[in-house]
Amino acid sequence: MTVIDVQKNPETLTLTITARFDAPPARVWQIWQDPRQLERWWGPPTYPATVVDHDLTPGGAVTYFMTGPEGDKHNGWWRIVSVDAPYRLEFEDGFADDSGHPNPDMPTMTVRVQLTAEGETATTMTIESTFPTPEAMEQLVSMGMVEGMSAALNQVDALLAGPAA
Repeated sequence: MTVIDVQKNPETLTLTITARFDAPPARVWQIWQDPRQLERWWGPPTYPATVVDHDLTPGGAVTYFMTGPEGDKHNGWWRIVSVDAPYRLEFEDGFADDSGHPNPDMPTMTVRVQLTAEGETATTMTIESTFPTPEAMEQLVSMGMVEGMSAALNQVDALLAGPAA
């Protein structure tokens, strides 16, 4: 199993998911950097992602939608805050309406990704999501965020076993 730890901290309004991969940080970074690889794991197996826009530079944006088993579509967006390839990525993450615009009725969060080398052939990935309010944290966690992200991350090993970008 890829996910090795999940920590919910209501005091700091953070959810931290830690995963370990048998690949160096430069290879793990590619699953974020390459939109075709991102599509293969961003979202649980029954809700695959389709990346529409992918600009992984500060001020850039990533837009996508996930398609559910009944054909239902769920839109999302990222606004890139900072990038330090291949070790760090920070972005604002939110839900979008059917036209791809941010949905003001849903909370956003700040996501910080840290890739840490474990020797020469392994990487620990820490994804820390910070919520604006306790209510926003509870809403997203109750919607299945932990289970969804864990299922998504557990698809990465198979992806890393394939060819690099």
